Amino acid sequence: MPDTTFLDWPFFEEKHRRLAADLDAWAQAELSHVDHGDVDAACRDLVARLGKAGWLTHSAPDPDALTPLDVRSLCLIRETLARHDGLADFAFAMQGLGTGALSLFGSPEQQREWLPRTRAGTAIAAFALSEPKSGSDVANIELSAEETVDGYVLTGEKTWISNGGIADFYVTFARTGEGSGAKGLSAFLVPADTPGLKIAERLDVIAPHPLARLHFDGATIPKSALIGERGKGFRIAMSVLDIFRSTVGAAALGFARRALDEGLSRAASRELFGAPLADLQMVQGHLADMALDVDASALLIYRAAWTKDSGAARISREASMAKLYATEAAQRVIDAAVQLHGGDGVRSGTIVERLYREIRALRIYEGASDVQKVVIARHLLSEKD
Repeated sequence: MPDTTFLDWPFFEEKHRRLAADLDAWAQAELSHVDHGDVDAACRDLVARLGKAGWLTHSAPDPDALTPLDVRSLCLIRETLARHDGLADFAFAMQGLGTGALSLFGSPEQQREWLPRTRAGTAIAAFALSEPKSGSDVANIELSAEETVDGYVLTGEKTWISNGGIADFYVTFARTGEGSGAKGLSAFLVPADTPGLKIAERLDVIAPHPLARLHFDGATIPKSALIGERGKGFRIAMSVLDIFRSTVGAAALGFARRALDEGLSRAASRELFGAPLADLQMVQGHLADMALDVDASALLIYRAAWTKDSGAARISREASMAKLYATEAAQRVIDAAVQLHGGDGVRSGTIVERLYREIRALRIYEGASDVQKVVIARHLLSEKD
């Protein structure tokens, strides 16, 4: 049973405590036997089930009610789902990240067309930002959007796109040429059935998720596909990541909590030299380090989320700290859990082996750990000037 005393911290309101309890009960009933054999089918099923149960209403605001995203709720949901099933967390997270630009900057028409469907789980969203030559360096995007009389023509590629191949639409960032670097980007809503948009390659990774390389060969979209203002794509992308970067840390925290639980159970049940493993001081030291990393991660994550929910315009520093520390700490916690399990820890299909594969990508996507250090340092230096 995971520690829930953190819910009594002053970061949370009663609605958050109810949300965490209700979701945990649902996850215990619904996610104990998710079939990961067909990842595409599993993701579609999870999105549908999350939508039917109402959890996806937290991933994007109701377009008819001007209520902002609650970042603490997003983090609690991702932490809880990740603790139960990594693919369920992925399914929820991508509905939020994929619709983030629409939630924050979309036109009323765009929001009314797509947000009710993603919130209900009847449409799947994707966030198409990365390219072969621009991962963390968003300003280096090369996909071009040439304006015509009727709209825009997209030419180029995107890669490492989550939900690639199963999404119903892609929020796509392209170069419209208002300036060099970050100044010349715009965001577009591109339906998956747009002529000229093709799935060029499906990408396999160590923890299977739907991922793809997209090829845009003169894909034509109307002018109404533009999200927000032309030339403001970099600002839109950073605003979305500013919110959802903290939730990546929350997912890592969910993995770490599960690993700590598994490590505690192993230490209590496994005997070594005629006594429980837990009697060894070295093992106790590992468990103490794991618990410390879990609590420190939670403090950073929910500080960032609370700060955003309290009205801060940007939380780049806080979100980067939360994402960096929580993902790196979760790697340490999970590695320790594997070590405590001995040979069983590396047996394919065990919980800690799955966690070991799941956590690695979180230290890379939505800004690699090294990039988060750059973000943090730049904020510190700018505050000193």
